Amino acid sequence: MYNSTNDLFEPYQGFIRGNMFKSLYDNYGKVYDIKPMNEQAELLTYLDMFEFAMIDIGLYLDVFPNDANMIAIYNNIKNEKNKIMEKYEENYGPLTLNSNELNKTPWEWDKTPWPWEV
Repeated sequence: MYNSTNDLFEPYQGFIRGNMFKSLYDNYGKVYDIKPMNEQAELLTYLDMFEFAMIDIGLYLDVFPNDANMIAIYNNIKNEKNKIMEKYEENYGPLTLNSNELNKTPWEWDKTPWPWEV
């Protein structure tokens, strides 16, 4: 069985490298840190980072669906992403159409500025 946990980058390191798995990472050049300019941009970066980690680990789980340890890591990352999403939406408004904020009347989707308008 593939020893998955020792081979994983932390989500940020995997995100900036484009691969969560150290053994599959091919260093193609200099890796640059992401430096968000404000809190909103920082939260969006975290959301991107966690979503990337979930997709990459999800692909692994497609091949190894019985890896309980990797499933636990996936679920932890998913929980962290959900916390960041909640914080973002609390401060800046709904980010997706399935946001809890959108279940109100009137429709809230177009009430706050889009992330690129701030």
